[in-house]
Amino acid sequence: MDERLIPVEEHLVERMHVLVYNERSQMGAAAAEAAGQRIRDLQGKSQGPVRIVFAAAPSQNELYEGLVREQGIDWSRVHAFHMDEYIGLPAVAPQRFGNYLQERLFSRVNPGRIELLGRTGNIEEECRRYVALLNEAPIDIVCLGIGENGHIAFNDPPVADFADPLLVKSVELDEACRTQQVNDGCFASLDDVPVQALTLTVPALMAGHYLFAIVPGLAKRAALQAALHGPISTACPASVLRTHPAITLFTDRDAFSS
Repeated sequence: MDERLIPVEEHLVERMHVLVYNERSQMGAAAAEAAGQRIRDLQGKSQGPVRIVFAAAPSQNELYEGLVREQGIDWSRVHAFHMDEYIGLPAVAPQRFGNYLQERLFSRVNPGRIELLGRTGNIEEECRRYVALLNEAPIDIVCLGIGENGHIAFNDPPVADFADPLLVKSVELDEACRTQQVNDGCFASLDDVPVQALTLTVPALMAGHYLFAIVPGLAKRAALQAALHGPISTACPASVLRTHPAITLFTDRDAFSS
């Protein structure tokens, strides 16, 4: 392994493997190497597609830059999903998460199959459509982040349900979540941020065989500490990640506080 990708700290928090890096760039490169190796391993064991759910957020930028450079991945044998999408934005809006993924990753590696959320205007119909796609086969890998309010996907504290009977649902975004979208530079003001979205639920994310969480930056420190050391509770939805049997969390010094 490249010495630059060796973590400066390594922890086991319940079942979660936590790797801490000095720099955000090192964190992203290490996460891409680990995710890329997992994809290659899975492709070596099966002729079927590797089914991956991808998050869309600035926190994932370094991961996707690294995945574009990873060698030996047969992207034609990757079935790509994304995990959440705003309701009400025009199809061409740059803030749409599907457009982010197309620009940052999909258009550069050309997965064999891409399933974007939010393609139909009827919310109930779209949820049913996407659930059917998710149920075609198990999800192999989920690449996700943690929000400033502890959300995973758009499962904010008021709507997160660890035993949700649904795999995909519409939700109302809480103000902390919408404020983060402004802080991230995605929207000019809070009024511009949609109040509703579609999201994969917590059980849908936790059903992935392998989870890679990428959580950089000072703005994520409080949420990360709650996720790692607080009660496992929907008050911090990301806390449930500690119970997954095969999760690795990549973070940097700014976000991690021992």
